[in-house]
Amino acid sequence: MTRFRPFLIEDRRLGWVRHEFADCLRAFPRTFVVDAAAVRLAPALGDFDARSRAVAEALRALADDGTIAGWRDEDYPVAESFHAAPLLRMERAAVPAFGVRAYGVHLNGHVGRGDDMRLWVARRSRTKPTGPGKLDHLVAGGQPIGIGLAENLIKECAEEAALPVELAVRARPAGFVSYRMESAEGLRDDILFVYDLEVPADFAPRNRDGEIEEFFLWPVERVMRVLAETEDFKFNVALVVIDFLVRHGFIDPEDPDYLDIVDGLRL
Repeated sequence: MTRFRPFLIEDRRLGWVRHEFADCLRAFPRTFVVDAAAVRLAPALGDFDARSRAVAEALRALADDGTIAGWRDEDYPVAESFHAAPLLRMERAAVPAFGVRAYGVHLNGHVGRGDDMRLWVARRSRTKPTGPGKLDHLVAGGQPIGIGLAENLIKECAEEAALPVELAVRARPAGFVSYRMESAEGLRDDILFVYDLEVPADFAPRNRDGEIEEFFLWPVERVMRVLAETEDFKFNVALVVIDFLVRHGFIDPEDPDYLDIVDGLRL
């Protein structure tokens, strides 16, 4: 982490800030205390509302001058853990710049079981700010503040694939994948909650929010071939699909890379 310094709130590390971005934060001394060792939220900002307002003002200025790109108008919680009370809310586009942990929900939609199983695969819109044109899940989305996981999944199901509520509620939690990696925007420190849903053979997904261009229903063999031979899947979607393939026995302990594959799915 030599390219980063910790981001602290009340002496608790909530993320990692690239040194170059830390220098940009010096322009907001009432909000950030910046030194060579760390970036700290100003101690005078003593509660959730005060922190959120001050940070939002600074982030908007940084977006206006082009330092932060891809503004979403969607706030994420900044907290020590998923179930801890958030210390502030932060615009989604800024989350990697501060290296704070983010969460998402990813749904594997499949038809049939065993050797005859097929997986729904989506192609992301080419106008998406992240992963344009990449392959995706039937449904996936970030976890904003103020909404539960199940509620968010149902919302994303309706928006991304026109999955009715009575079908979406059948999705079953199946663990998580996690990763930490440097990106152009900063540091991605993500946990993706994984769900599986067997959908009826006559179901045809329809996108409603403009984020998906088309859907495909592929045999598992084709999914595995595309994963092995190309980088067509969005990187974190690939991890979730690989996790699905492990859990359903399509990648098994006889594979010489099995231990490395499974170990690599979580921090």
